[in-house]
Amino acid sequence: MTGMMGARGVRAQQKAMPVIGFLHSSSPGPYALNTAAFRQGLNEIGYVEGQNVAFEYGWAEDHYDRLPGLAADLVARKVNLIATGSMPSALAAKDATSTIPIVFETGIDPVEAGLVASFPRPGGNLTGVCMLRGLLARGRRQLAQPLGPGRLSLRSH
Repeated sequence: MTGMMGARGVRAQQKAMPVIGFLHSSSPGPYALNTAAFRQGLNEIGYVEGQNVAFEYGWAEDHYDRLPGLAADLVARKVNLIATGSMPSALAAKDATSTIPIVFETGIDPVEAGLVASFPRPGGNLTGVCMLRGLLARGRRQLAQPLGPGRLSLRSH
């Protein structure tokens, strides 16, 4: 009897496996390669599904109105992190929690979209990856504007 009580006490003290919630506005089929790559990347840094990390998925199946409920469900399940695969899912996750870390991927400016306050000081609980091609082009134009036409010269004087 004492041995069983001791085993229960040890199990009760073991840390629960972290859970990553994955939220996307689409369906799993078109994003199977992306989710596999995400899991592979985690494997490479030591997080193996079923061994030391679990996943919960929320797929809106292109019904954007489902995203707030799916995000709220992940929050209610007390996931440790929410990874999002689209701007609408990132916004839904942001609206659902201010405490659970959210990782996003986007092709548009996350500042203009309202995900983060600024690049140098994003604030809040969101971080992510942004494909900045358009943003970089705009930034280059903004840098060149104060110079004005004809003010930039590569000739030595």
